[in-house]
Amino acid sequence: MVVGEAKVADEVHSQAPEPPGPQAERLEAVPEVVRLTAWVRGRVQGVGFRWWVRSHALALGLRGWAENLADGRVKVVAEGPRDAGAQLLELLGGPDTPGQVIDVTHRWDEPTTDPVGFAER
Repeated sequence: MVVGEAKVADEVHSQAPEPPGPQAERLEAVPEVVRLTAWVRGRVQGVGFRWWVRSHALALGLRGWAENLADGRVKVVAEGPRDAGAQLLELLGGPDTPGQVIDVTHRWDEPTTDPVGFAER
């Protein structure tokens, strides 16, 4: 009886990883979408502040609303790319707002709605 020998070839393939294709590049270019909620304290009611926020939010491509609160603050909710939200947040605390801003408190969340446009409530 003849027993055959089996040859086992260990081949090591050392290939560099393939570069990402066009699909991967498109995925990386998609900005993170977030929800910014900001509470603006100061003399911000009755001075055109909500209209000013709406104008800047729309220019930045954000959607959401600005509303007066009973305690005198204005609440701003804006959804869109994180960098646009960060720009709006910087504007809210900046020197060019109508009225007088004393303080801006904010938080970042996952987007929860699909608002259309930007409303003054």
